[in-house]
Amino acid sequence: MAPIGRRFGALFVDWALCLLIAYGLLAGRDWQAAGNWALGVLLVLSVLTVGTVGFTPGKRLFRLRVVAENGDRLGLGRVLIRSVLLCLAIPALIWDRDGRGLHDRLSRSVQVRI
Repeated sequence: MAPIGRRFGALFVDWALCLLIAYGLLAGRDWQAAGNWALGVLLVLSVLTVGTVGFTPGKRLFRLRVVAENGDRLGLGRVLIRSVLLCLAIPALIWDRDGRGLHDRLSRSVQVRI
């Protein structure tokens, strides 16, 4: 499993990227509105990238990949569940004894080092 520090670092990079995309393309140069749009951009980014290649840009930078518990790729339904729960933030802040977030536990996924 991936260390918690790497996972937070990857999420920070992804959030910063989404905030910049929202600021430049969607919010009309308004930082407050960009913050609201960034959550939607993060959802789309997560579904598209984790659903196709298994990692977001931040996860790739920190050498992480999201896989199913058995090591296979996640299906689109499980990626969507994981992404929505991640955007709710609360499940991502609740961990089990193995250090997996509730969003990973409920979508039966795991983040691993690559």
